[in-house]
Amino acid sequence: MARRIDVTGAGGVRLAAWEFGDPPKNSRTHETTPDAAAPGDTAADGTAPGDTAPSYGAGGLPGVLLLHGLMGRASHWAPTARWLSARHRAVALDQRGHGRSDKPPRAAAYTREAYVEDVESALEQLGLGPAVLIGHAMGALTAWQLAAKRPDLVRGLIICDMRASALGGASQHTWTEWFRAWPVPFATLADVRKWFGEDDPWVERPNPARGEFYAEVMAESPDGWRPVFEPAQMLRSRETWVHDAHWEELAQVRCPTLVVRGLDGELGRAEAQEMVRVLPRGQYAEVADAGHLVHYDQPEAWRAAIEPFLDSLREG
Repeated sequence: MARRIDVTGAGGVRLAAWEFGDPPKNSRTHETTPDAAAPGDTAADGTAPGDTAPSYGAGGLPGVLLLHGLMGRASHWAPTARWLSARHRAVALDQRGHGRSDKPPRAAAYTREAYVEDVESALEQLGLGPAVLIGHAMGALTAWQLAAKRPDLVRGLIICDMRASALGGASQHTWTEWFRAWPVPFATLADVRKWFGEDDPWVERPNPARGEFYAEVMAESPDGWRPVFEPAQMLRSRETWVHDAHWEELAQVRCPTLVVRGLDGELGRAEAQEMVRVLPRGQYAEVADAGHLVHYDQPEAWRAAIEPFLDSLREG
């Protein structure tokens, strides 16, 4: 069971955080799952969006905040967060424009600064800091940018399949054409799974995990199944970081950091190892038989890759 906690991000944007495991007593939560929550829900005790949850306080469980990538949602982290919750307070965040969080219509709402400030606010309101940040793709970029900005809030960092080099404008055009190729609305979720797992031109070989990943970000509408996000907002979010390299911020991250890549992912081995070299306290891990969705493709191997690093943070 995931428990929803509403927090307030930059510019008053309401963000849905999801806590996995038993919360501290008297926390203000909504006991539901991410898939079942409604956008306007309030907590079970009548509290409204923007209320915060208390921290565990001295002697409590160490905090972990999980950040999904572009088009993702907090529920993609559910398996990871559940095993983490045995020894951590694990919270996954629906970032702005995603999942059950607000989706501001203004293009200016999807800046890098807004994403980073959202996570900064969430850590403070949830009482998680100093926390371990675990980020996938765009969520990893947000995590290391915050770690550089607010080292007091971040005691450890896991970067999952995110590049530090500039991707360039051509990749933005490729993504625009890819969104246009989606056969929306999908008639059924089975159609979603099949297209993203088999028929999508970006799929080199059948990948059921990829199909399931995208099925989680679809919602039923009167004419079929459509994404819970606006593709234009995803492109705008991406526009704010694909043209720039992010090595300078990476070099400013002072906490222990693990860079994880799937062998068939988007982060190449040479770039990953250079990221480790640039990081003052960088470490490297890779997961075999995994693509970009490392934690989704190979959940057990993903756990084996990151658990020793998390244990070292606890022991340190």
